[in-house]
Amino acid sequence: MVHKSNSRKRTLWVLGLLGGGLLLTAFLASALGSVNISLGDILQMVLNKTGLFHFANAWRAADETIIFQIRLPRVVGAALVGAALATAGVLFQGLLRNPLADPYITGTSAGAALGATIAMILPVSLVFVGFGLVPLAAFIGALGTVILVYNLARVGGRTPTVSMLLAGFVVSSLLAAVITFLMSIGDRFGLNLRAVFSFLMGHISISNWTQLAVVTPLVILGIIAARFFAIHLNAFSLGEEGAAYVGVEVERSKIAILALGSLLTAAAVSISGLIGFVGLVMPHAMRLTLGPDNRLLIPASALGGAIFIVVADLLARVVLAPGEIPVGVITALIGAPIFLYLLRRSRTEYAL
Repeated sequence: MVHKSNSRKRTLWVLGLLGGGLLLTAFLASALGSVNISLGDILQMVLNKTGLFHFANAWRAADETIIFQIRLPRVVGAALVGAALATAGVLFQGLLRNPLADPYITGTSAGAALGATIAMILPVSLVFVGFGLVPLAAFIGALGTVILVYNLARVGGRTPTVSMLLAGFVVSSLLAAVITFLMSIGDRFGLNLRAVFSFLMGHISISNWTQLAVVTPLVILGIIAARFFAIHLNAFSLGEEGAAYVGVEVERSKIAILALGSLLTAAAVSISGLIGFVGLVMPHAMRLTLGPDNRLLIPASALGGAIFIVVADLLARVVLAPGEIPVGVITALIGAPIFLYLLRRSRTEYAL
C-alpha cells in the first residue's frame, strides 16, 4: 500500500511539473516575438475572455489581435503537434519493442508529403472546416499510406512486425521517389518548391481557430485512447507470445495501436508538415527518467512533447526575426544531440 501511495504521489508530481512547465512555456511563447507583450497583459486578456473577469484594457487593441488571432492559435497548435507526435512515438516504440521507432515508421511522412505535393500541383482551391487543400491532402495521404502498408504486411490474418517495418520502408522509398520526380518537373506544373520544402522541413501552420476546433478533439481523444492501451503496451514488452499469455488479444491490439498512432501522426502533420525527433527523443527521455510503465509514460511524453515543440516554434520565430526558421530544423538541432547523449548515457541498461 505504501509503495502504491508513493507511486501515485510521484506520478502527480511529475505530471504537475510538466503541466506547469507547459503553461509557462505557452505564455512565454505568446509574449515573445517581433512585438513583445507583457505576461501580465496576456494573462488579463485571457481572463477577460472567460467572462468571469473584467480588467481594464491597459494594452493596445493591436496587442489583443496579435495574441488571439496569431500567436495563441499557433502556440496551441504547436502544443497539439508535440503531444500527438510524442504519444505516437510511445505507441510505436511500445508496439514494436524498439526505442528507435518513430511516428513516421509506417510511411506516414512519405504519404503526407506526397499528398501535400500533389495538392500544390492541382489547380483547385478548396476549404473544408478551415483547412485548405494541402493539409487535407497530407492527412489523407498519411492515413492512406498506413492502410496500404498494413495490407501489404498482413499475411494469413496476422501482421508480423518485421513485415510491417519492411513494407513501411519500401513504400516510403517509393513515395519519396515519386515526390522527387514531381519536384524535378515542378516547373511544368507551376509547383511552388518553396512551399514544398516548407512542408518537408516543418512549419506550424494555423490560420484560424476552426482548424484547432477540428484537430484538438482528435489529439486529446487520441491521447486518452492511448492511455487506455498502456496496459497492452506493457504486456507487449514481454513479446507477442507473452502478451497473449497474460490475456491480450494480440492482433486486435496491434491494429488498434497502429491505427491510433497513425491517426495522431496524421493529425499533427496536417497542421505542421513533417517535424522529426520529437516522437523519437521525448518518449526515450521520459522512459529513462520515469521508467518503462506506459501508464505514466504516455501522459508524461504528451506533455513533454508539447513543451518541446512550443519552445522549438518560439525559437524558430525569434532567432532570425523577422525571418523564420523551419521548426523541423530547430527540433533536429536540439533533438539529435539530446538523443545521442541519452543513447550514450543509457547504453546497456536501457529497458523498454
